[in-house]
Amino acid sequence: MMTLSSPTLFTTLSHELTLRNYSHKTLKAYRSCLRSFIKYFVPRHPRELSSEDIRTYLLHLIEKEKLAASTVNQVFNALRFLYVELYKMSFIIGNIPRPQKEKKLPNVLSQEEVLKIFSCVDNLKHKTLLMLIYSAGLRVGESVRLKISDIDGQRKMIHLHGAKGKKDRYTLLSDAALNALREYYKKYKPKEFLFEGQGEREHLSERSIQHVFERAVKRARIRKTISLHGLRHSFATHLLESGVDLRYIQELLGHNSSKTTEIYTHVPKAWLRHKQETTWQNCQSFRPSIANKNEINDICRIAIRNWE
Repeated sequence: MMTLSSPTLFTTLSHELTLRNYSHKTLKAYRSCLRSFIKYFVPRHPRELSSEDIRTYLLHLIEKEKLAASTVNQVFNALRFLYVELYKMSFIIGNIPRPQKEKKLPNVLSQEEVLKIFSCVDNLKHKTLLMLIYSAGLRVGESVRLKISDIDGQRKMIHLHGAKGKKDRYTLLSDAALNALREYYKKYKPKEFLFEGQGEREHLSERSIQHVFERAVKRARIRKTISLHGLRHSFATHLLESGVDLRYIQELLGHNSSKTTEIYTHVPKAWLRHKQETTWQNCQSFRPSIANKNEINDICRIAIRNWE
């Protein structure tokens, strides 16, 4: 009999994932997926299940739970690790099809919308962090884990260590972001992590800055459905629409495959023509010391210069 309190499986799972250098985030996700899986079939042990049982469970997630294909794919990955790597029973899951990924286009913001959001954030730490996410195309987890030593002001580069896929990479540090960081550093004087949380040795939580962004979007009256990750999408789209080569954008974003980056070639560009016709009057309240229109545009200029 398998119970949710049984330590053996989850202890072994943690050890095996750690030995394979999987991220802590993946470890937590797999544990959560397998807990739900085991709970669904209690009191039967996973070793007693058949391919048909697993098919039934995946169909339950899709049809009854209405989970997205990406979430079901994560469950599939966890189950594959369980049966192939731990139980050595690859035949159980070998013929089960993986859900096809949804081909959704990312929601992006115009530069004016980005600046409106920034102007709705009063806290200097939060405003600087949001600006850094956008101007460097950072993932949320990457941004909150930045350390002071990762910032190269002279070369105007940010060094990301152990990012997604355990990869290091460099990305841009714009003039606007550098000026904001200098102002922020003078006021907050962080010790280790660039954006500290409750303690000096702790970084700001991802959820905290996500809440800040959500509130700012509401205050800016942005009607689009946009998440904090949308700033990264907007960064890539703005570079592409400014003529930066797709391969260079791929390097900045840290994508393994160019196919991942190619999604930005399908983002509509009609708003770009509108952007060029609009005025700067709606953004006059935004502090010049943090950013202005020219400084935001230097992201594209730096990218083009580096690419050339």
